[in-house]
Amino acid sequence: MGEEGGGRSCGITRDLQKLKQQAMAYYQENDVPRRLEELLNSTFYLQPADVYGHLANYFSKLAKPPSICKIVGKIILDGMGLPTLQVEISCTIQNFPKYICSVVIPAHFEVSENALPEVVDAEEAERHQAVNAALQWVNESITEELWGLNPSNQAEVDHRLRIFFENKVQEDKERKELERSSEEPVHAPPPVIPPPPPPPPTKKKGQKQGRRDTLLEKPIIPPEPPEPVLHGSMAIGATSLAVAKASARLTGIPLYMNMASLKHGQEQPSMLTMPLLMGSVLSCGKSSPGKLNLMKEVICIPHPGLTTKQGIDLLLEIQKQVNRVMETPPPPKPETKKGHDAGKRGQQPITGKMSHLGCLTVNYDTLEQPLLLIQGICSNLGIELGMSLHLAINCAAHELMDYDAEQWDGIYNALASRCYIIAGAASRSVSKLLEHRNISTPKSHGLIINHTNQTTMSDLVEITHLIDGKKQLTILGSTEAESSDDSLVDLAVGLGARFIKLGGLSRGERVTKYNRLLAIEEELIQSGTWGSSEEHNFASFQEDAEKTPEAIAEETLRPLDSIFPPEVVEESAKL
Repeated sequence: MGEEGGGRSCGITRDLQKLKQQAMAYYQENDVPRRLEELLNSTFYLQPADVYGHLANYFSKLAKPPSICKIVGKIILDGMGLPTLQVEISCTIQNFPKYICSVVIPAHFEVSENALPEVVDAEEAERHQAVNAALQWVNESITEELWGLNPSNQAEVDHRLRIFFENKVQEDKERKELERSSEEPVHAPPPVIPPPPPPPPTKKKGQKQGRRDTLLEKPIIPPEPPEPVLHGSMAIGATSLAVAKASARLTGIPLYMNMASLKHGQEQPSMLTMPLLMGSVLSCGKSSPGKLNLMKEVICIPHPGLTTKQGIDLLLEIQKQVNRVMETPPPPKPETKKGHDAGKRGQQPITGKMSHLGCLTVNYDTLEQPLLLIQGICSNLGIELGMSLHLAINCAAHELMDYDAEQWDGIYNALASRCYIIAGAASRSVSKLLEHRNISTPKSHGLIINHTNQTTMSDLVEITHLIDGKKQLTILGSTEAESSDDSLVDLAVGLGARFIKLGGLSRGERVTKYNRLLAIEEELIQSGTWGSSEEHNFASFQEDAEKTPEAIAEETLRPLDSIFPPEVVEESAKL
């Protein structure tokens, strides 16, 4: 036993001696003493703790890069008090797990206004199913899919997320087919033969043929079915954003700079421009007690020559004037000869109700009334419309009864040379746009892009490249039910979006994004990377550019008279 123990001791001694020799050779080969001496000489004025910090930073470069070790999903409430998904990212750094960051993705559901209780209950149930499915995806599968990846490898992360989502889509398809096949065949009842149509009413003697009988009513095209959204898809977009934010945190750069590097092939651009503001100042549509169903919101766009801070100050001043109109009592209603009041002429234009878009709701009945209100406010403030400030209208076209694309084309042909025509809900989701590579239907100057569902950071980079290649505008837009997460602003700046649509300057979930805009602009100015925005250029499609000015003028002016009444055309010309 003694000899055996002595032999083992000698073996350990030889191993230690061998390790010492290898370490000495490594230090001599890499000249570590000289490097340490240079480091200490360069930091002689620092405290010992600072010296150790420099040493730690130096040797950390030789350590294994951070890797994803844990992804956690949680259900939180958004700005409307509705459930949505939060994703947290933890990474292994120098062999220790460490929490890095979290993000919140808004749900894609629209906010129901004046809907029936059963419709609201159905939408809430569907929202809960979507969020719970996303929570299950994150906590049970996605960590395993991304474990060990470097957060800086966004392309590989998004590739794995895309494959994961495609498998989920296939599983859902197979499940539905299995459910259909498992159902017992039901014998279809015999077809019911409809009764013959009643004979047309006989024309009475002396009765004149009315005009209504001579015109055939245009059939109403049924609405297109909504694009299906797989429950759980929020997990894909949220996880992709969380990884991008974690990568930015670990490399010590802002999220917008990380996104800019992704768009420009890992090269940080020398200049970044701030997106132009699209601030909602009046809420209309179905939330209005009036009859403004054809106008969901009135939007003000500060001039491109203004900074973001100047633009926000301008929007705040307009909002302040709108509030004053609300506080002003309405004029007394004039009495008619019969003692009755004159209808709604003396009604209060502002209801005082704050909409989910972050602006006040109006109580008007005609389209020109809210526009004239903004025109009067700008006149009182000395703001020249079309110069310091531009107006925009969200007409909520997808809520109208007529789904014929010809109507949209008619509006584009009438107005495209004088203003931007932007497609929001009329365009497809980002994944469908990338699948078909067609962003020109319907005709528009640009698209509103929302970061929801399965949209990854790679998808956002690709869709902005596609839009830029078509010389159209990219607008990053907030959803109807927003959260307090301000990552959308970083995405807009990093991707070089032309506009950002955040709603009004009220409600915390929207104001926090305006504050983030101010912070980013200040950072860019201090670092010398702030670039000015281009002027508005209401350019049409290439085929429009080939037409003569006379043809464009004839095409532009004629439809206005048929779309709007003459008095509205006159007022819009003044605006």
